[in-house]
Amino acid sequence: MKGKRKTADASVLQWLSYVTVVAAMSCTPLSASAVEGRLVTNNTPSYVATAKNLGADDPAKLIEVSIWLQLHNRSEFDALTRSFYNRTSTNYHHWLKPNDIAARFAPTPQEAKTVQEFIAADNLKLVKMGPSNFYVRARGTVGDVERAFHVQLNNYQVGDKTIRANAGDPYIAGAAGPLVRAVSGLDSGEFEHTLVVRPTSIGRSTSAAAAVINPDFFSSQCFTGTEKETFSTNGDGELPIVTFSGNKLNLESQTSPGCGYTPAEIQTAYNLTGLYNEGFNGAGQTIAIVDWCGSFSIQADANAFSKKFGLPQLTSSNFHIIYTAHSECITFDQVEINLDVEWAHAIAPGANINLVVPPSASFQDVDEAEFDVANRGLGNVLSGSFGAPEAFVAATELETENLITEIGAATGISFNYSSGDSGNFELSDNVFLPTVSTPADSPWATAVGGVTLALNSDNSIAWQAGWGNNVNVLAARGTVADPPIGEFFAGSGGGPSNCVTKHTQFRRPICTGGFLKPSYQQGSVPGTFRHLPDVSWLADPFTGAVILISIPGQFPERVFQVVGGTSLAAPMFSGLWAIANQEALAGGGTELGQAAPYLYSLPAGTTYDIVPVTSKTNVTGSIQDSNGTTKYTAAQLASADPTQHQFVSAIWDIFNLEEAAAVVSFGTDIGLHTNAGWDNVTGVGTPNAKAFADFFFGK
Repeated sequence: MKGKRKTADASVLQWLSYVTVVAAMSCTPLSASAVEGRLVTNNTPSYVATAKNLGADDPAKLIEVSIWLQLHNRSEFDALTRSFYNRTSTNYHHWLKPNDIAARFAPTPQEAKTVQEFIAADNLKLVKMGPSNFYVRARGTVGDVERAFHVQLNNYQVGDKTIRANAGDPYIAGAAGPLVRAVSGLDSGEFEHTLVVRPTSIGRSTSAAAAVINPDFFSSQCFTGTEKETFSTNGDGELPIVTFSGNKLNLESQTSPGCGYTPAEIQTAYNLTGLYNEGFNGAGQTIAIVDWCGSFSIQADANAFSKKFGLPQLTSSNFHIIYTAHSECITFDQVEINLDVEWAHAIAPGANINLVVPPSASFQDVDEAEFDVANRGLGNVLSGSFGAPEAFVAATELETENLITEIGAATGISFNYSSGDSGNFELSDNVFLPTVSTPADSPWATAVGGVTLALNSDNSIAWQAGWGNNVNVLAARGTVADPPIGEFFAGSGGGPSNCVTKHTQFRRPICTGGFLKPSYQQGSVPGTFRHLPDVSWLADPFTGAVILISIPGQFPERVFQVVGGTSLAAPMFSGLWAIANQEALAGGGTELGQAAPYLYSLPAGTTYDIVPVTSKTNVTGSIQDSNGTTKYTAAQLASADPTQHQFVSAIWDIFNLEEAAAVVSFGTDIGLHTNAGWDNVTGVGTPNAKAFADFFFGK
């Protein structure tokens, strides 16, 4: 290496052997000056080590990447942000302005210019400069990106998805290297909505749902007594014959669309009406909702929803749609957007709403939209109904999400995210071990889990259970399931952050640790890592909430559906947090910032502690076949885990399948359990809204 040092220590030699392999893979020789740069470690998704490699991506395809720069004085920024939530600190609630962050901690214009020069030298075109120089976004062909970052971009089979990803960590040559913290966009990973519509047949869906013209047809009673049923093979008395009895689940039938909760019913159940009577409805606060692509009909749909349920109209004074970039996927029938806007508005009818729309669900696009919320102050509450398995995501991406939520917390914004709908992901094809959802896993985020809700006839709460459903098919279309066929359907996400740090053993990625447990969870959760969720609200689609949506080509075009998922719980809690902020300011206090630090020290009565529940009339049954009669206990028909001694089960008569019935269980989340106090299904519980928000008056 002419003109350079003549000796090298072991770490440099190790690095040289690594980049020689990378260069050989990418057919991109490294120059002698490459050692001036930096290898961006932990920037490769874990699945690359085990997923089927489908081959190299098209080198002529255009893609975009975002280069996130290093912060200055990161440890000082971390300590300062923590002090904003420490009641004994003189900095308590003295939030930073975005300009303060830019001046004290952001990358400099010269550093950003150096990165721009790096991309220009490798034939990449500048797309945009991120606010305050936090990132530089560039566009180029796959081939140019591979040469610029010394990586090979392949397509991988990950579960049922084909995902582009870098085979190894990127290398940034030259003076730009030490300035770079992460490179986003090398992989095509995306967030997914944590949305589950109420099923009309076997299987889980995020789109198809029963459509109803008039929401008055929905009942607030999801459990309507008991029943006994018998099904035989071919319906003519042939064996096997199944007989079962127990609680009846009130879903779609020939005469009724079943149950579905309206705003008035939820407002009564959780004591929101008392807040409204005091004048607290979120007025003066702004909820930023992040949802990709966009909807042509959202404002019209939300206003029809509002008119039906006596809510204020959304106008140019209280509702704005902010596109972070040109969207080519805007369409109708965006269930998630309707759900988020309508139910944030239903809980906080006086709050403003900014619908912030990135052009896609990619990590890169959503991260930049969230950063816009923090940097531009687009709300004092952010609601994010999406996530990705932590074990699925590169560590640098996890840290980027964590940094963005920390910036939000430092500026007094609570970033509230759904905790996921797959329990602990243990049964997911895309993940190699139990894990949690990101970005809810960030210690600077507030993770919102879910519950099942049953109401009394006066709309008071009959019972709540940690959301987790198993579905066991008993019979369908003249066939008796002998034995019954059961599986996990969906449930609240939770558990410890466990896959931020990783290593590879025998070509298999091994998670070695997660985000550390924040101070607000000390003494409340086990272990040394961050645990999810922090709080919960309605999420079970079998006891879900009503939305209104337009579906072109259908008559009538505008219909009501019942939906669930922690996608419902997150905007509901975000609405309540807007009201809590209103109360804080009304009493002479300040905006509250991140919600999570307060939740673990709330006084009694402000939340409902969710504990295991059961029923004396859970579903039991028997199957008669040629070998005799086999009896099935409630636990067997619910496919309950041996440790789950308390749950509720009910019979679902599946209207859209001939001669079909199943048993649905409640309180049977996969790998997770409710208990007194904090638990990994519901966090500290669900809010008793009036007492909850009133606690923050003047805080």
